[in-house]
Amino acid sequence: MVEGSMTQGAGQGPAMRTETLRDFRVPVTEPAAPYAVATGLPDEAPVYGEYPAYYEDAPQAVVPPQPGYAPQPPASAPPAPHHDPRQDPRQDPRREEHLQGRPQGHSHPHAHADAEPEHATPQGPEEDDLEGYTPTYRDLPVIGRSPLGGPGDTVQVQYVPQDTAGPGPLYVVGDVHGYLDELVTELHAQGLIDTEGRWSAGNARLWFLGDFTDRGPDGIGVIDLVMRLSAEAAAAGGYCKALMGNHELLLIGAKRFGDTPVVSGAGTATFQAAWLLNGGQRTDMERLQDVHIQWMSRLDAAVLEEDHLLLHSDTTAYLDYGDSIEDVNDTIHELLNRGDVDITWDLFRKFTKRFAFRDEETGPQAVRELLDTYGGSRVVHGHSPIPYLLGEVGTEDGDESRGPEAVDGPHVYADGLAIAMDGGVTMAGKLLVVRLPLSD
Repeated sequence: MVEGSMTQGAGQGPAMRTETLRDFRVPVTEPAAPYAVATGLPDEAPVYGEYPAYYEDAPQAVVPPQPGYAPQPPASAPPAPHHDPRQDPRQDPRREEHLQGRPQGHSHPHAHADAEPEHATPQGPEEDDLEGYTPTYRDLPVIGRSPLGGPGDTVQVQYVPQDTAGPGPLYVVGDVHGYLDELVTELHAQGLIDTEGRWSAGNARLWFLGDFTDRGPDGIGVIDLVMRLSAEAAAAGGYCKALMGNHELLLIGAKRFGDTPVVSGAGTATFQAAWLLNGGQRTDMERLQDVHIQWMSRLDAAVLEEDHLLLHSDTTAYLDYGDSIEDVNDTIHELLNRGDVDITWDLFRKFTKRFAFRDEETGPQAVRELLDTYGGSRVVHGHSPIPYLLGEVGTEDGDESRGPEAVDGPHVYADGLAIAMDGGVTMAGKLLVVRLPLSD
C-alpha cells in the first residue's frame, strides 16, 4: 500500500472506528493458557477458560477453548506494508432526522458469555426477532470443514463481455473470515492479483462484501491485503473497495468497549464476550492497530454498482437508517462515531439479522422493498452462507443430520432478485470471487 494512503473511494473518507459482534457459533481459537474475561458485573471475579452463552428455550451453550493458533503468512502474500494513520478526517453530513426517535436499546436477548446463570434472566425474543437472526438468539449448527456431497443448487458464474472503453469489469468477494490463503488463491485465479499478491487487473473494480475477520487464522492479514490493494488498484485506474459487515462492528466493539456491560433481556452482555463466542482470534486482537480501526469505521454499508445493490447482510434493517444509500451510510457513520456502547451494540444486533429473502412467499417482496428504496434490479449480499440458505445443513433446532452440498458459485434466489455470495469458507464451502453481472 502506498504510504499515507488508505483509498476507499467516493463517499468513504477517513474516520474513527468501533467494533462488532456475532454470527454463527464456531469454536473459539484461544491461547494454550486460558485468560480472563470480566463479567461486567459488580464485585464479580473474571471468568477463565470457557465462555457460556444463554439462549431462549435452550440449554446453556459452552464454547470450549482450543489450543492457540499462530497463523503464518502465505508464501504468495506480500509482507504487510507500512500504514500512516495520519489522515484528514472528512466530516460526514449529520442527518439527525434519521436518528431522532430511533430506538437504540431494545430488550432483545443478548449473549451473556461470562456471568453465572443466576445473574441472567433470559427472556423470550421480541416479536421482530422471530423474523430473523439476532446476536444472542440460539444459533445455527456449525458444519465441519470436511468435503461433502456433490454439486448443490448454485449458479455457475459466466462472464459477460463488457466494453473495454468504459469502466473495467466488476467483481465481488464474499465473506473472507480470516482465510487469507484462500482469498489470495481466488483473487489470483480471477486475474486480479499476480503471483506476488500485487494488483494486476488494471481498471477492474473489486468490491468486498464485509466480514474480514473472526473464525479464520489471519483476519488482520486480510485487512492489510485489502487496504494495500485499494491503493494499488487506484493507481492503476481501477478500484478495490469494501462494505462494512457485522463482524467489523463486532471487532470494533470488542476493541473499543471491551468488557463494558450492555444490559439486555438476557442479562448483562459485553462485546468482548460476544467477540470470543463468535470466533474472535487472540492473534487478530494483538495485531489490531488504530489504522485498521479507522479503515473499518469509514466503510460504507451499501452501494449501487451497475444496477446491483451491494449489501453485507440479507436483512431489511438498512431501511431503519435512511431512504437513500447516502442517508444510510451517513447515518451509520454518525452513530458509530458517537462512541456509545449501546448504540454500537444496536447497530451490530440489527446487522446480524439474516434470511429476510429466503422465504418463497415473503422473500421476493422484502428484496423489492430494498430495491424500490435504494435502486437497482438485484441485491448482492454476503452474511448468510449458501448451505444455510439452501436448507442443506441442520436447523435452528440443532439437527445436524444433513451435510451441505458442495458450493461452486453464487446462489440466485428470491425470484431471481437476490444473489448470495457467502460460499461458507468456514465450513464445507468455498470463498467466492465472481464477476458481475451473472449470466443466468
